[in-house]
Amino acid sequence: MSKPIAERVPPLLPPDWDDAAKEAVDAFPAVRDFLLAAWKRGSDQRGMNGVGAMLRHAAATKAFLAFNNYVATSSSISKRIRELLILRISWLRRAEYEFTQHVILGLRAGLTEAEVERVQRGPDAPDWDAVDEDLVRAVDELHADACIADGTWARLSQHFSQEQMIDIVYAVGCYEINAMLFKSLGVQYEAGTEPMKPEMRARMFAGDKK
Repeated sequence: MSKPIAERVPPLLPPDWDDAAKEAVDAFPAVRDFLLAAWKRGSDQRGMNGVGAMLRHAAATKAFLAFNNYVATSSSISKRIRELLILRISWLRRAEYEFTQHVILGLRAGLTEAEVERVQRGPDAPDWDAVDEDLVRAVDELHADACIADGTWARLSQHFSQEQMIDIVYAVGCYEINAMLFKSLGVQYEAGTEPMKPEMRARMFAGDKK
């Protein structure tokens, strides 16, 4: 698929949340509170359309958001590492909406503009820190073969505990599901959200990950 698709599933917005939708977002309190506050103030409504589209199937979304909440708030890996992993898998999946959302979150978590640029080019891009290079490589390997290769696993295991290694896989898997949902449902940017720059979009959809 070379281009984003049109909206297929319209978002269920906060004024229309029924009891099932409210119960679903309760599984991820930080997201619930952010969206409700954003709706009330009428600004910075990032994520509203993504979560809103997911809420069209409240029961499944409740289960998924419980997992997403763990990955986002209780994982044993740092926020910076999590955002690095998310940016790479969303880039590989050409998930424009997800990538754009997480550029903002990644910068807030400590990634630099240069690292955000580099993550688009992959593990072989110059100037990576050795550990970050292997984290990005692990995402590529999970994307390609659903398995971190022996060498990458061995090197990362020198820096991360067994628990953290498992959380690395969970983080990539969680946001791969998000990428699939956002793309398949045709989630669009929220009004007032700055879209991806045209040159970056062209690179993403040309498949140029180098």
